[in-house]
Amino acid sequence: MSVITIGGATILSVLLGITAPAYVGQEHGGEKETQPRQQQNSHEQARPAQQHAQQATQQTQSRPAQNNQQQPRAAQNRGSQQRTQQQQSRQSQSRPQKQRAGQHSQLQQRFQAQHQAQQNAWQQHRAGNWQADHRNWQQSGGYNGYRIPNDRFRGYFGEGYAFRIGGLPFMMVGGYPRFQYGGYWFSAVDPWPAYWGDNWYDNDDVYVNYVDNGYYLYDRRYPGVCVAISVSF
Repeated sequence: MSVITIGGATILSVLLGITAPAYVGQEHGGEKETQPRQQQNSHEQARPAQQHAQQATQQTQSRPAQNNQQQPRAAQNRGSQQRTQQQQSRQSQSRPQKQRAGQHSQLQQRFQAQHQAQQNAWQQHRAGNWQADHRNWQQSGGYNGYRIPNDRFRGYFGEGYAFRIGGLPFMMVGGYPRFQYGGYWFSAVDPWPAYWGDNWYDNDDVYVNYVDNGYYLYDRRYPGVCVAISVSF
C-alpha cells in the first residue's frame, strides 16, 4: 500500500509537476498575450497622430508649391495691368496728337482756300494797259480816307518796313482787293501793272509809303512804280 501511496504520491507529484508548469505557462502566456494587444492599441493610437503629422507635413510642403503657383499668377496680373495702363496712356497721349493733327489740317485747308481766293482777286485786278488804267490820288481827286498817325507810321511803315502780302488777312470789298497789315486795312484802288510777276503778292517785298498827300503800295522789285491804296482802321 505504501508503494502505491508513494507511487500515487509520485504519480500525483509527477502530475502536479506537469500541470504546474502548464498553468504557469498559461499565466505567463496570458501576460504575453496582453502585451501585444496593448502594443497594438498604442500603435493604433499612434497612427492617427502620425497621419495628422503627415497631413500637416504635406500641407506645409504643398503651400510653397501653391505660393509658387500664385506668384507667377500675381506677376502675370501685374504685367497685364501694366500693359493695360501703358495702352491707356498711349491712347490718352495719341488723342491730343490726333486733335492737333486735325486742327493743323483744318488750318491748312483754310489757308489754301484763302490763298486761292486772293490769287483770283489779284488776277482780276491786273491792269490791261498800265498807262491808261493808272490813276494817282491827284488825278482821282485827292485822298479822302483814313490817315495813319505820324508816330505810328514812322514805326511800322515806309521804305524801311517791307513785308509780303501773301498769307496776310485778305478780303474783297467793293470789287477791290483788301489786305491787313500793321493793324490797318489797305485797299488797292489802282490796278497793278501787267508786267509785274504773276505771283508778286506772294514773292515780292512791298511797303506802304505816303507820297504827294496819298498812300501808295511799292514793289521793291519794280522801283519807281506804285499802286494807289486807301487806308481804313
